[in-house]
Amino acid sequence: VQLQASGGGVVQAGGSLRLSCAAAGYRFSIATMGWYRQAPGEQRELVATITSGGNTNYADSVKGRFTISRDNAKRTMYLQMNSLQPEDTGVYYCNSAPSRGAYWGQGTQVTVSS
Repeated sequence: VQLQASGGGVVQAGGSLRLSCAAAGYRFSIATMGWYRQAPGEQRELVATITSGGNTNYADSVKGRFTISRDNAKRTMYLQMNSLQPEDTGVYYCNSAPSRGAYWGQGTQVTVSS
């Protein structure tokens, strides 16, 4: 199983980024998936989830700013992040929800400057 997150970068506060998660060797279409992030010195936290049918849930801190989506045909999940704030800085990972230890990839760094 390989879940590869990409699309991170450096952006100013108020800017936007779109993350992608490509799945390989995994029954992606039937899985509930999630985006997670880990800020420097903090524990990893769940940011958003999406079921196989497209039902979504968000952490309170990102509601109204982030949108999770998926394309089962492309075996890819996305996270559209708008109105980014410095507190959104961190490494973003994709995984199943609940997460599985063996599925963690390297993540993608998001840095929001003030």
